[in-house]
Amino acid sequence: MNSIPRGIEQDLAEAPVVRATPLSAADFRSLSGAIIESVERVIDGKRGPVELALTVLLAEGHLLIEDVPGVGKTMLARALARSVDCTVNRIQFTPDLLPSDITGVSIFNQAVREFEFKPGPIFANLVIGDEINRASPKTQSALLESMEERQVTVDGATYSLTAPFTVVATQNPVEMEGTYPLPEAQRDRFMIRISMGYPDAAAELAMLRQRETSSPLDRLTPVVSTNQLLAMINTVRGVFVSRAVEQYAVAIAQATREDRDLRLGASPRATLQLVRAAKARAALDAREFVLPDDIDALAVPVFAHRLIPAMRASGGGVAPTDSIAEIVYRILAATPVPLGTAGSA
Repeated sequence: MNSIPRGIEQDLAEAPVVRATPLSAADFRSLSGAIIESVERVIDGKRGPVELALTVLLAEGHLLIEDVPGVGKTMLARALARSVDCTVNRIQFTPDLLPSDITGVSIFNQAVREFEFKPGPIFANLVIGDEINRASPKTQSALLESMEERQVTVDGATYSLTAPFTVVATQNPVEMEGTYPLPEAQRDRFMIRISMGYPDAAAELAMLRQRETSSPLDRLTPVVSTNQLLAMINTVRGVFVSRAVEQYAVAIAQATREDRDLRLGASPRATLQLVRAAKARAALDAREFVLPDDIDALAVPVFAHRLIPAMRASGGGVAPTDSIAEIVYRILAATPVPLGTAGSA
């Protein structure tokens, strides 16, 4: 049988249900503003990606940051982690990384003559998976259960992960050497995918000056406690979504499944995460209800990485008919927007 060594029993206790009292609009705005300001001390000129990263954290999702090397993917993940006073672990994905290097392993203790579970780095509130697509698909799949069910199963024993739990993973484009494409099942577990993009000239010049002697990341300190973060998450949970807005989100997802330019449309999980992300966006905008505008703003970040385009003959090979983002925008334009949905049920 497996036993848990004394000293980490508390950490592996069943994940608690969030019961923190929801915050007032003013307190929520103050705390979210503090997190954004803290991250922007390190990531300058990227308000959009920073807000999307915070949206994922508050919506209890997982974030995938995809871009070329050197544009600040890992820096964004680390800045977000340092701005919140919670447990943080970092996993550097490499081709020789094993699933047990992520989840943990059972080791036989000669003294007590039984197996003990040694938790892996997945046991943290915020897990940074650096260059996730440099590991083999077998190792990548070790995250599937953790990301969806907030638990880890090793040798037949199940261990719950403590709330809040968020994975922030970075990856290089699949065209880069030494990368493996993420399986569809794993991409579907990421709530949002973002790209950093290159900084503008002013931001890049400021970076040269600020980091000449030290990294601004070293000066970051937590601005929000774990309890405050749980209260923010609970506040997001209480944001109202009208039936009409729910139907609007479902109509968009259904349209992706029926579109002739897509071979694989959005899953029901994608629809659920779209609405959850929209609730977080509404709260960040100091609203207690979701608008169709929230759905529109998040449809591409939530859906695009999950969709697979249909392929057509193109010269000697095959090519996607349009970019995924263009297809989603076209679907949004063709889907009727519900009116008068702010407070109606």
